[in-house]
Amino acid sequence: MEKIREKFAFGYLFNYMPLIRELVQRDLKVKYRRSFLGYLWSLLNPLMMMCIMSYIFSEIFQSTIPNFPLYLICGQTLWAFFSESTSMAMHSVVQSGALIKKVYIPKFIFPVSRVLSSFVTMSFSLLAILIVMLFTRATVYWTILLFWVPLAFLFVFSCGMGLVLSALSTYFRDITHLYGVLTLAWMYMTPIFYDPAILPETVRGTLQWNPIYHFITFFRELILFGQIPAGHVWAICIGSSAAMLLVGMLVFKKLQRNFILYI
Repeated sequence: MEKIREKFAFGYLFNYMPLIRELVQRDLKVKYRRSFLGYLWSLLNPLMMMCIMSYIFSEIFQSTIPNFPLYLICGQTLWAFFSESTSMAMHSVVQSGALIKKVYIPKFIFPVSRVLSSFVTMSFSLLAILIVMLFTRATVYWTILLFWVPLAFLFVFSCGMGLVLSALSTYFRDITHLYGVLTLAWMYMTPIFYDPAILPETVRGTLQWNPIYHFITFFRELILFGQIPAGHVWAICIGSSAAMLLVGMLVFKKLQRNFILYI
């Protein structure tokens, strides 16, 4: 009976929303426990990082990107969410082993709740983007109302990636170390603090295979330039997020049956 429930658990995600909400609240409380500023760090951290990196790349490396602080914080906010959410999701099943062994809970809830808690944290960071826009006197376009679209695509993509990582790391703990190296390389191959135009033509072509690049480009088009992204950007974002979620669900379903033996 439990195998049948595991098989169709993904179809009843909303039935477990109260539990997911409790897990998200727990993650947020743990993250800011004994912190004097608490949730303010979700606002202060991206602002301080933006100030440091803006000085380095604007003054020292002489970046010519218009309104570089806003360009930087847009990319930095989305990348920070992706990196944090997938890293947290990767450890979620192993860290919840004691609970999984005691009661029946659909195991996919744990990585999904970690991604969702990171998404809530990122929502506070969006205020930092507004502050930078005001400080730099950036033009506010009506397209800012669509800011949630690329964030939704990135959330779905991160859920899929989190499902894959949490399943694989349960069997192979070395994945946690390899992923740290992968995210470092991935970050430098994503135009967060540089203009992709400076890359050699051969390297620039590889960006088309980087889904995070397209999510960030989508977001910047809306915020910085007041433009609706081209159709191919929409297609890539929708396709990559849907494909990643599907792969994540299939991998997780395939591997979850023996989790109990490895946690």
